[in-house]
Amino acid sequence: MEESKHPEERSTTQGSGIERLSQPENSHIGRTIAVMSGKGGVGKSSVSALLAVALAKEGYQVGLLDADITGPSIPKLFGLKHHADVTNGKIIPSVSKVGIKVVSINLLLPQEDDPVIWRGPLIGGVVKQFWTDVLWGELDYLIVDLPPGTGDAPLTVLQSLPLDGLVIVSSPQDLAVMVVKKAIKMVRMMNAPIFGLIENMSGLICPHCGQPIEIFGKSRADEVAAATGIKLLGRLPLDPDLSRLSDSGAIEEYSVELFKEIIPILTEPVSKAN
Repeated sequence: MEESKHPEERSTTQGSGIERLSQPENSHIGRTIAVMSGKGGVGKSSVSALLAVALAKEGYQVGLLDADITGPSIPKLFGLKHHADVTNGKIIPSVSKVGIKVVSINLLLPQEDDPVIWRGPLIGGVVKQFWTDVLWGELDYLIVDLPPGTGDAPLTVLQSLPLDGLVIVSSPQDLAVMVVKKAIKMVRMMNAPIFGLIENMSGLICPHCGQPIEIFGKSRADEVAAATGIKLLGRLPLDPDLSRLSDSGAIEEYSVELFKEIIPILTEPVSKAN
C-alpha cells in the first residue's frame, strides 16, 4: 500500500506544525470520534463497536475505522470475513448487518490470523490511507478504534485526522487507571478535545441475586473524572452476553441503551464536550 499522492486530500500545515488531512476524496465525513485507552484489555474495541451500533440504530450513517493494525478485532466482532474490495486504488468498506461501513487491515489479509509485523512508519502510513484511500461516501460519524497506548497509530490519528473528540475507556483496576491518565495527558498535549470517560468491566451483576460484584475492585470512574476534569459518560458492567455475542460476530444484537444516552453529548460543540 502506498501513501496517497492526491494533493486535494491534504490540507496545509496548521499553525501547530501538525499536518491535518482534509476530507477524503469522493467522501464526506461529518464528525470523527476516536476511542482510546491507555492500556490493552479494557474492552476499547467493544466500546468502539457498540458506539457505532448505537449511532447506526439511531439512523445515522456510520463508518468504523480499525486503526489497530497489529491487533485488529473489529471484523471479528461484526462477523465480517470477506475481503474488502479495491477499485481504482480505493478501498471499498465492508458493510455490517445494520449498515456500518468497516475498514480493517484484517479485511485485506489473506487469512484473519496472519500477523502484521511492521515498524511504526508503515503502521502510521496505513492508518492515514484508511482515511484518504477509502470510499467512505457520506457519513454522519466515523468512529476510529485506536490501539492501546501512546504509540505510532494513536499519534498518527491525533496528529493527522481532523478529530472532533475522543472517548477514553478504562477499567476499575488501579493499573488501568494509572495508564489511562497517561493517555489523557497525551491527548491534551496534542490539543485534542475529550468527550468523556467510559469505565468498562465495572463490576458484574450477579445472575442469582442481582447484586453487583466488584470483580476488579471498586469503581474508580468518579475519581478519574474528577482528577482529570473530564466528563463521566457511563459505566459498563461485565456481561457474559456481550462476550458470547462478540465471539460469534453478533455484537450488533447487544443492547446499546447506555450508548444512546451518550449520543447527544457527541453532538455538542467541542467547547462543551471537553
